[in-house]
Amino acid sequence: MLTNDTRSRLLQQYPMLQELSAAELDAMLATASLMQFPAGTILFDENQPCQGFPLLLSGSLRVIKSSANGRELQLYRVIPGESCILTSSCLLGHNPYRARGIVEEPLEMVMLPAAVFHGLLGGNEAFRRYVFQLFTERLTDMMELVTAVAFQKLDQRLAALLTAKANPVHTTHQAIADELGSAREIVSRLLKGFSEQGWVKLGREQITLTDVAALKKFASL
Repeated sequence: MLTNDTRSRLLQQYPMLQELSAAELDAMLATASLMQFPAGTILFDENQPCQGFPLLLSGSLRVIKSSANGRELQLYRVIPGESCILTSSCLLGHNPYRARGIVEEPLEMVMLPAAVFHGLLGGNEAFRRYVFQLFTERLTDMMELVTAVAFQKLDQRLAALLTAKANPVHTTHQAIADELGSAREIVSRLLKGFSEQGWVKLGREQITLTDVAALKKFASL
């Protein structure tokens, strides 16, 4: 049974659940589990069955696709208030996962059993809207990702990625490479080029954008 504090945090992050009656909410949470995972945990992997529907309370999750040679491409992130559309798809289609989910920041979440997910989807309009709205938003994101990978040079994608983050960017060259689906050596070389042009200043696990306008202009070429 979830504590009152956990219930309160859950309703705050996922307000569509507030449309449930007290009895419906109690029934939903009676079989839910509160779960915690440290950073780096593989929450799910390719070809694994889906165990339930996660509702994040804190932390973040990266969903990636890996190649046989170990290269990764980040598909999307999941933060509190959101959920994983790949999980929704697996539950709806009764299929295993087709990507990997890795905990990025220490994660706390409430896991709803598959039967509860299907019951909410079929019987609660607010929950159904929430799930399909997420599908719409993620599909748009995925189309942008496909467009970038197919038509945009890696250096332009790198410039766009940097300007989309808070300045300074606290990350590693390897983490950026993983997001772009590239190799660390290539990203390091491109960042060095940006630095030589005066667009960025490189530090230890930190990149300071010194000419954001130039980076944005380059990304849009």
